[in-house]
Amino acid sequence: MADIFDSYTLADAWDEMFERPGIVRPAYGAVFSALQSLDANELRFRTDQMARTFTDRGVTYSFGGEERPFPLDLVPRILDAVEWDTIVRGVQQRVRALEAFLADAYGHQRAFKDGVVPYRLLYSSQHFNRAAHGIEPPGGVRIHVAGIDLVRDQDGGFRVLEDNVRVPSGVSYVIENRRVMTRVLPSLFAEQPVRPVDEYAQRLLGALRACAPEGVTDPVVVVLTPGVANAAYFEHALLARLMGVQLVEGRDLVCSGNRVRMRTTRGETPVHVVYRRMDDDFLDPLHFRPDSVIGCPGILSAAHAGNVTLANAVGNGIADDKLLYTYVPDLIRYYLAEEPALPNVESFRPEEPGQLEAVLDQLDRLVLKPVDGAGGKGIVIGPQADRPALDRLAAQVRADPRGWIAQRPVALSTSPTLTGTAEGYDGVAPRHIDLRPFAVNNGDDIWLLPGGLTRVALGEGNLVVNSSQGGGSKDTWVLPGPRAPREAVPAAPQPSYEQHGFAAADGVTPRQFGPGAPSVTEQGAQQQ
Repeated sequence: MADIFDSYTLADAWDEMFERPGIVRPAYGAVFSALQSLDANELRFRTDQMARTFTDRGVTYSFGGEERPFPLDLVPRILDAVEWDTIVRGVQQRVRALEAFLADAYGHQRAFKDGVVPYRLLYSSQHFNRAAHGIEPPGGVRIHVAGIDLVRDQDGGFRVLEDNVRVPSGVSYVIENRRVMTRVLPSLFAEQPVRPVDEYAQRLLGALRACAPEGVTDPVVVVLTPGVANAAYFEHALLARLMGVQLVEGRDLVCSGNRVRMRTTRGETPVHVVYRRMDDDFLDPLHFRPDSVIGCPGILSAAHAGNVTLANAVGNGIADDKLLYTYVPDLIRYYLAEEPALPNVESFRPEEPGQLEAVLDQLDRLVLKPVDGAGGKGIVIGPQADRPALDRLAAQVRADPRGWIAQRPVALSTSPTLTGTAEGYDGVAPRHIDLRPFAVNNGDDIWLLPGGLTRVALGEGNLVVNSSQGGGSKDTWVLPGPRAPREAVPAAPQPSYEQHGFAAADGVTPRQFGPGAPSVTEQGAQQQ
């Protein structure tokens, strides 16, 4: 019987599973053996199982106005221990440098005075919030959670594509992908010692409790969501449930006397740490957008007074600015006195004298990105664009060179991916992928969730992997080293709800995780 890999043809890029035609990379040996005998009926049955499970659990997304189960491919993406070690060192280094930059940008601004980064970058960024100046976060942590997007180039090396340190999304897919894969294809895990992903919620809770205001020994932590209409609401609800904390909206919080309290059926109770999942603009109508109805008036003043910690910190968006991305290797050298462990993709700054014309002269050979874009929106891939699109792009870049960066196209690595339709799956074909590792910073250590989110562009030749653009995902496996035992997880003390005057289920609006939770629009938060 023919197997699903019989017709697989390598693309002109690094292939994750095959070294060359017919030669499987060592890490994929067991998975290849388990998958190669599956026929079309088995593929259809198992894929339908995954889709039904995601629909039942509310793991859906909106595409073209239609609510769909999040696409999960049957073929996992596998990283060996050496590769993962390189990623861990590179991401930890990058997060440390960005932490130092944010402290500097809202403090003494030494990097600007020393000419490492121009002042114009700071003051022209729409995400630089002067209201954040003067907030001293506990432990100096502003980036409690980071999602650093990586790609593997044609030579097999990892490069950083983007930094996400405002409201990085997608970790719920990592958790749910693993849950579904172990149920639908348990045989894949029979011979592979895959590192678990179920530690994330405990690590996150530990980091959030560690950043509580000084003198608070038993902090109350909440997850602040824009509401059920937000595209990432499922993730907000899932994380709150897994951490055992309340999921609240702005209307559930009240600020008075520079302190934040949560309304419950037993009255108001103090809140010390807010893991907020909405953008700065919507967080506090007294300081940002006055028309915001999803934030909490006065919460920023409470943070200034040191009575509540906001995670991630207000003002982090300056570090997400894609123009700053081009300076991060220099920031690593400046703040850490180290060479970058993970290089950037080769990039250009149209706003710099001399680079604008050079970029415009080769638009058909570059990738252009808006500096404040998210979710793949606004990206123009020059080699795939027609002349009218390039002409429109040239006019936009010339009118606002600060609003764009340009990058050399990278032949993103490919991975075997199931192709076909719901009515019939006909095999696998190479599809381009990226990787978003999630880092949790507790002030003493930066921990990476083993694997992270592998996103896959489902269209042939497509380089945009975002779910909002029709992309899917893969379960990402990290194989332990030969002597690496399962890492012990520091115990995070659980919240003492009764001590603070309410029971675990007594909030007025304890937004619970459940099947069918809609996720159709983005309201007050970027789906990064």
